[in-house]
Amino acid sequence: MATSTPTRDAYAPPPPKKPVSARRQTWRSRLWRFDDKASPYAYIAPFFLVFGAFGLYPLIYTGWIALHRVEMTGLDQMEWVGWENFDRILHDSEFWTAVSNTFLIGVMSTVPQLLVALGLAHLLNYKLRASTFWRTVILTPYATSVASAALVFALVFRADGGLLNWALEFVGLGDTNWANGHWTSKIAISVIVIWRWTGYNTLIYLAAMQAVPSDLYEAASLDGASRWQQFLKVTIPSLRPTILFTIVISTIGSMQLFGEPLLLEGGTLGAIGGNENQYETLSIYLYNYGWNLGHLGPAAAVAWAMLALLLIIAAVNWLIGRFVRKSAV
Repeated sequence: MATSTPTRDAYAPPPPKKPVSARRQTWRSRLWRFDDKASPYAYIAPFFLVFGAFGLYPLIYTGWIALHRVEMTGLDQMEWVGWENFDRILHDSEFWTAVSNTFLIGVMSTVPQLLVALGLAHLLNYKLRASTFWRTVILTPYATSVASAALVFALVFRADGGLLNWALEFVGLGDTNWANGHWTSKIAISVIVIWRWTGYNTLIYLAAMQAVPSDLYEAASLDGASRWQQFLKVTIPSLRPTILFTIVISTIGSMQLFGEPLLLEGGTLGAIGGNENQYETLSIYLYNYGWNLGHLGPAAAVAWAMLALLLIIAAVNWLIGRFVRKSAV
């Protein structure tokens, strides 16, 4: 009987796979479910770790310091005083002067800033030649450091030889001591803030305007609405959430004003907000308590008072925004 021997290249069926045990299959299923649930938390964990280390922990530790008597010269010596530091600042007339100055400067800088930014964004929203160039120019002040801007404007508002006083003398209006006046100092600081932040808010408004559907403008144009009427009836209602956002951001920024009043005069007067505290903000008040006087307990209490004021302002803005949304429906 003839038999055939298999050749070298003949097909050989693969060996049968070993069946996966039920235990291993269960372990893989659990591992897959764990990965599916844990991966999102692992992706966002770096943010929360950084926030906890540089945001939440300093906030809690500042609150702990606010309940103790701590001096800059003896950081390892803490004496529990409870609410004494809060009671101390709340009964200090200088604290309420700082609150008043902060509020006035915030209103004087925020309202004109947002109005000008809204108008500039409306102009840039139309087709202009070299639009990218104009947008870059408008944003340039925001890219300037606060120290550089404050020092330049301090020279502009100088009482002796300042550029603004030279211009006032040229038209016969006389000199003005901008830093020593109660209102003129606030105007000077507000001008610096307006100059720095108008371009930033302009680009925010511009981005929101470009997201408004063009059909709304076409319909308004067919109804005979002018550009001014389109701005009032179409653009402004569409920008209400953005306007509320810029108001909140500008309010938070005004509560943190530090570099502008500090460098308006500089030196000792800048560190205390003027010879009569006429432009002392809450940040200057905190700086004076913490670094000039070395009392860290009251300084921490001021920081928490600023947080409380911000929360109150944010709640008021939220209620106003909610009322506006309801009235628009």
